[in-house]
Amino acid sequence: MPVSLLLAREITKLFLILLLGVAVVRAGLLHAADSRVLSVILVYLIVPCVILNAFQIEDTPELRAGLLFALGAAVLIHLLFLALTLALRRPLKLDAVERATVIYSNAGALVIPLVQALQGQAYVIYSCAFIIVQLVLLWTHGSAILRGGAALNWKAVLTNVNLLSIAAGAALYFLQIPLPALVTGTMDSVGAMMGPLAMLLAGMTIAECPLRQLFGTARYYLASLLRLAAYPLAALALLWALGLAGLIPDGKAILMTVFLAAITPACATLTSMAQLYDCDVRKASSLYVLSTLLSILTMPVMIGLYDLVI
Repeated sequence: MPVSLLLAREITKLFLILLLGVAVVRAGLLHAADSRVLSVILVYLIVPCVILNAFQIEDTPELRAGLLFALGAAVLIHLLFLALTLALRRPLKLDAVERATVIYSNAGALVIPLVQALQGQAYVIYSCAFIIVQLVLLWTHGSAILRGGAALNWKAVLTNVNLLSIAAGAALYFLQIPLPALVTGTMDSVGAMMGPLAMLLAGMTIAECPLRQLFGTARYYLASLLRLAAYPLAALALLWALGLAGLIPDGKAILMTVFLAAITPACATLTSMAQLYDCDVRKASSLYVLSTLLSILTMPVMIGLYDLVI
């Protein structure tokens, strides 16, 4: 079965879970605000378990080369997105929330479960390369955009739980310290909740959004389509032009984990950051919701193009 169809099947499963999240709020069983509890569980428990488990793998020269390759590709894609946003800012009159939306994807919540489903647990470690680059930029450049200044929030970067998990996992990997099978098995079970819980959270957020305003605001489609179509196509063109997939063995599969992270919808964290920095929270939330819904259609198309071109 083509990878694009496999991805479509996995995204359809996640979409059905999203609808369950909508249903529990619309039925009055939960309130949208209750999603904060689930967010804490996702960010501070589930994601660290997945990341730590991903680094529990035997060290080989091929694996190290693959990690450096994925990290380099992630840096290139982010530089491309930053350059595109700088060029389009004035012509399209992109505000702070829109600029952050088109640059930063929801890779942390979505790419790991999708990589697990499409490529297997062994490839999750490569997706961490994109997450590392994005986390550093999100809490430095991204926060500076939303605050309207250039000051860097290094404390937020260095104390970010995902980044700390990656650092701990990398230390265990390079020192080749294996965790007990009982611990890794537990983390594997906890990590299996990541995709479903992320989509339940998205569904609970969607439940409180006025759908007429969400789908009726033309401006929202601009940032969403840049994030889901224009920027991924530019990234695909860059990867094709540089011929990166042929540089190392298994390069195409490793590169797909990076590309998959780059085509996910708007970063969910931006809504919280917009609230923290007194930006347009409604727009940030709406762009997250709309891009999440549209990604159900765009992501399989982009992966299909990747499989065809790379």
